[in-house]
Amino acid sequence: MILVNTDYITGKELLTLVLVKGSTIQSKNVARDITQMFKTLVGGELKAYNEMMNDARALATKRMVEEAQTLGADAVVNIRYASSAIMAGAAEVMVYGTAVKFK
Repeated sequence: MILVNTDYITGKELLTLVLVKGSTIQSKNVARDITQMFKTLVGGELKAYNEMMNDARALATKRMVEEAQTLGADAVVNIRYASSAIMAGAAEVMVYGTAVKFK
């Protein structure tokens, strides 16, 4: 499966199928949340939250790819990510793009 954030794939003619998406809502456990809160007092990277967001993006992407595969897509183009805070320590990540087949 080819994944790109452009609306084309060089050298390929594309047949548009449909919009596909994937999402997840992730949170850290309370102990990690407390340690990250203290980290904000001194500054620096919040590694636990960075890992959480990386995991969330990977899972959302996997779900989008699975949806595209069920449609028989060869690729997903014009991929975009969005995220939002749901509550303290929890975030939603959504990814979407256009499933396409090669002509």
